Amino acid sequence: MENSRAMIWTGRVFSGLVILFMLFDVTVKFLDLPIVEATGRQLGLPAHAGRGLAVMETIILLLYVVPRTSVLGALLFTGLFGGTMALHWRLGDPLLSHVLFGFYLALLAWGGLWLRDARLRRLLPIDRG
Repeated sequence: MENSRAMIWTGRVFSGLVILFMLFDVTVKFLDLPIVEATGRQLGLPAHAGRGLAVMETIILLLYVVPRTSVLGALLFTGLFGGTMALHWRLGDPLLSHVLFGFYLALLAWGGLWLRDARLRRLLPIDRG
């Protein structure tokens, strides 16, 4: 299946949503807003963990944005999002809004790449039969 204009633009929108969310998340953590430490405390993270998380997330985001390393970025995002899902699950947070939010982000991240890259579609085909 070749890249149609609609697939490419849909993929860009999906990836753009992930990128915008992660830019927001990283910015809030770098600004060291009180909500970051309060949320981290609720999740059982040490005080001032936000800055370290922001650095890690920035590196992963840069890998995701650069086309040559975007698959590596998506893999690392998947691990990050899985970790956040586990934290929310452990705390008994609401399933659809908190626990599965990382899953939604991972779907958008991978879906965006899959729609834009024919090589990835050949590697991970969706069989319609």
